[in-house]
Amino acid sequence: PPIKKLVAAVSAGILDGNAIVDLDYEEDKAVIVDFNLVATEDGEFVEVQGSGEESTFAQAQLDDMLALGRKGIADLIAAQRAVLARIMISPPA
Repeated sequence: PPIKKLVAAVSAGILDGNAIVDLDYEEDKAVIVDFNLVATEDGEFVEVQGSGEESTFAQAQLDDMLALGRKGIADLIAAQRAVLARIMISPPA
């Protein structure tokens, strides 16, 4: 099959002291930490990129962004699987 693994990407950040995921344009401009995650369906990372653009960040905030990012990626992969099932293409096992 042409598809080996499904892949998804999300953005995350720290806004008003809280980790958020799937930033829109206004949130992306306002976050003090900008974090991007790309991972495969089995949880392997393709890319992890983050920077404290306006501030430093704590390990707990990094953990929160990773957890939210992983959940967002899992949700996107589930959506990809649903679309592939609708068009009758079997995604990789």
